Amino acid sequence: MKFSVKREAILKPLQLVSGVVERRHTLPVLANILISINDGQLSLTGTDLEVEIVARLNLDSSSGDGEITVPARKFVDICRALPEESDIDFQLEDQKVVLRSGKSRFTLSTLAASEFPAVEEGAEELRFSSEQALIKSLIDKTGFAMAQQDVRYYLNGMLWELGNDSLRVVATDGHRLALATKPISGLSSNELVQAILPRKGVIELSRLVEDSDELVEIVMGKNHIRAKTPAFTFTSKLVEGKFPNYEQVIPKGGDKIVVGDRNELKHAFGRTAILSNEKYRGVRLLVEPNQLTLVANNPEQEEAEDHVVVDYAGEALEVGFNISYLQDVTNVLDSEKIKITLSDANSSALLQDLENDDASYVVMPMRL
Repeated sequence: MKFSVKREAILKPLQLVSGVVERRHTLPVLANILISINDGQLSLTGTDLEVEIVARLNLDSSSGDGEITVPARKFVDICRALPEESDIDFQLEDQKVVLRSGKSRFTLSTLAASEFPAVEEGAEELRFSSEQALIKSLIDKTGFAMAQQDVRYYLNGMLWELGNDSLRVVATDGHRLALATKPISGLSSNELVQAILPRKGVIELSRLVEDSDELVEIVMGKNHIRAKTPAFTFTSKLVEGKFPNYEQVIPKGGDKIVVGDRNELKHAFGRTAILSNEKYRGVRLLVEPNQLTLVANNPEQEEAEDHVVVDYAGEALEVGFNISYLQDVTNVLDSEKIKITLSDANSSALLQDLENDDASYVVMPMRL
């Protein structure tokens, strides 16, 4: 088994695949990536038993099909450390892999490819194709709201809901919720299909898809999701469990509508956050006709106050929020104007783009 490849050609797919490899693992082979050659095509595979990524590239020159596993981190570090535009010669000799480039030579230990686990593929339930940019946009607009290490394990991920010729993704950590919807044509099912992708799977898929019109094929099964392009195949187990009814969380009938410039609000939130309580991040918002006042205090008796001109004509209202949650929303929305819908001091806020409601954000209030 032998091949030659340019450093730049192998480095990016190698980094994508090795990203899924865990530093701490139960099986020694999980620290390795599987390298295989078949008909002049090189495949690189990494897995942690939950998520599997296969990257593919065509080789200019290779001799003999075959497969072997090598330590992922070391292989990536070697390729990264080599000079730009260098050629890398890869050869399997006596169950060791020898890498040669210029005057450099590296010998890596291997484990048999037969030890490498494959993520099983279950029965297919639904299949569709979409522009990669659309999938990336949905994840970028909602991923920040996923929980981390919550005992409610189904919150440590993202709900994908397919039906009515659209894909809706929802993420929540119990304190805030992010929801985004995009139209999808050619769905192979008329029924509403729901699946919860694990947090790590969402992050890895976001790294794989590019901001381009090139298509990615998504296959949804009962226990797995698979995304496929000519360059990679991504497979992830799904999270078992029932996602909460997010429709109940979205506030309805709010009568206090505040419209402000996203950039101005973003900077005001950032300035006020500096002196907010480092642990609770609470900030008071006082809404008055044509003005939003932000006030932050901390245990050191320091205070920040900021004023933003807004479009609002209702009664005065004071309500507290975690300023970090508001900042997250202003960071992912790309509109000029933000619409904030409020009811009273004890109700959640609904934040949306003024001209486009395909993304909605719910932030629960805080008692300050």
